[in-house]
Amino acid sequence: MDIATQSEVLLRSAGYETWTWPGGSVPVVCFENAAVVGFLHVFASGESLLADWQQIQQATLGRHAASLRSAGTKAWNVYALFLACGSEPALARRIERIEEDFSMTRKIARGDLRTVADLRRTLLPLLPVLSAPEIGGADYRARLRARLSDLPDDAVAAFLGAASASEVARILVDAP
Repeated sequence: MDIATQSEVLLRSAGYETWTWPGGSVPVVCFENAAVVGFLHVFASGESLLADWQQIQQATLGRHAASLRSAGTKAWNVYALFLACGSEPALARRIERIEEDFSMTRKIARGDLRTVADLRRTLLPLLPVLSAPEIGGADYRARLRARLSDLPDDAVAAFLGAASASEVARILVDAP
């Protein structure tokens, strides 16, 4: 999987502007929206990620320091992502510990990315919240009956049946 390209696709679909920065020692995808700016670094292995992430973060931030200083409140939402494909499972916890370093940027670090789904899960803190509606398998009549439980049963039955609006209204007015 091409992490850099797939990241750009996911970030752009979430409303970010993205561009590559060829000046780094590893591929860097820069991204920005109205509230966040970030730098996504792609490493060849988990070992190289662990060995070089601090130096690469320093170089990236140094190169973009002037822009970050003029970013206003957005400068408080700078993300640095450090990603690699298929590193050893034994390195996963050490790589994720990078996120506990709160100096200079907010961090997301993963070394075990294999699929686009893995990458999407990794980028979730940067993506808008989506809720999947439940469309199938719902018994709408039962749900509606439950919501209308304060009304007389014959009024609910008329409403859900073929009764006219005036007939339902009459039942409601005549109800005790």
